[in-house]
Amino acid sequence: MSNALLIIADLLALICMAIGLFFMLVGAIGTVRMPDAYNRLHAATKCSTLGLLGLLLAAVFHLGDVGVLVRAVLTMLFVFVSNPVGAHLLAKAALAVKTPQWDGTLSDEHAEHATPADTGNAPQAHPGE
Repeated sequence: MSNALLIIADLLALICMAIGLFFMLVGAIGTVRMPDAYNRLHAATKCSTLGLLGLLLAAVFHLGDVGVLVRAVLTMLFVFVSNPVGAHLLAKAALAVKTPQWDGTLSDEHAEHATPADTGNAPQAHPGE
């Protein structure tokens, strides 16, 4: 490749690396600073997915090899499928053990659709029924 293409590829790699590191940093800060497990889970999952995307793109631009591109695409596909599934399962587990939500949470869709057995408020039998 010519020098101009190498410079452009390295510049794209630098930009992608900066974007990836930014998302990783935001995810790390969000994991520490968020008020409850559900918000922490959201911060960690979204930011790690986008951060890894940026870092893998940086590797592809910097190395410029087809083998690296194939492995990066396969890794991105795996992460884009496994991170949301893992986060969903962790959130369901947190709901199952009744992990408390932050008091500032605006809505709780699970509580709105919960059965009386889920909330512990089973209907009482009335005398004479």
